[in-house]
Amino acid sequence: MKKATLIALAFAAVFAVGCKDKEQPKPKVIYTDNKDNKGPEPKKDSTQIKVADLPVHMPGTKYLMYPVGDIRIYDDSKASYGTSRTSGQVSYAISNYDRFEITGYFENLKFQHVDSTAIRPLSNKPLQIQTATYLGTYPKRQVIVYTLVDSDTNQDSKIDSNDIRSLYISEMGGAGFKKLSENVQELVDWNLIEAQGRVYFRTLEDFNKNGAFDKDDRMHYYYVDLNTTDWTVTAYEPVAQ
Repeated sequence: MKKATLIALAFAAVFAVGCKDKEQPKPKVIYTDNKDNKGPEPKKDSTQIKVADLPVHMPGTKYLMYPVGDIRIYDDSKASYGTSRTSGQVSYAISNYDRFEITGYFENLKFQHVDSTAIRPLSNKPLQIQTATYLGTYPKRQVIVYTLVDSDTNQDSKIDSNDIRSLYISEMGGAGFKKLSENVQELVDWNLIEAQGRVYFRTLEDFNKNGAFDKDDRMHYYYVDLNTTDWTVTAYEPVAQ
């Protein structure tokens, strides 16, 4: 009986330790000495096969938009990206489109004016774009808001959804592409207030510097005035007031 009790206690201890380890959040930030906390730029994989989706046209605009990314290959129900293997199920879809928004995990967005043959990229830097939302309901200015990953903040030599997500903005056509959120702050959410011509957003700062975003971190509140030439970002504090 005593032996059985000891075995049960040992099993419970191992299970508890296992659960504790499992509950540990994966760090999104590995801190470095440089100001922006950016690691070395990930090297491009020569085996990746780039493709573009068919063009998307946002209603009321004069631009076509082409999401660009890697072919996806699914093998035994597991997805791998940017590989040259030909076995398994191949997906050539880069993104999804729903009226004013393109979603997915793609690395660039290219623009073409409807009266031109030239196609220009949004950026020449490594990115993972997760959403590109045209603010079509705000008629005063044709603007796109992006949620994306722009740096390898967890230092694993990849730019993906395990890194910090940021908020960007540009004109329709990609001009004036600008980061709105602060470096090393995780974007929580954003919304458009048409009556003010503002985009409000929240970010989390890893205040305790443990590399993860949790209840001990600090929330920041901002808005950007869409009517300003340079999209001025203003911090505000709704909780303390």
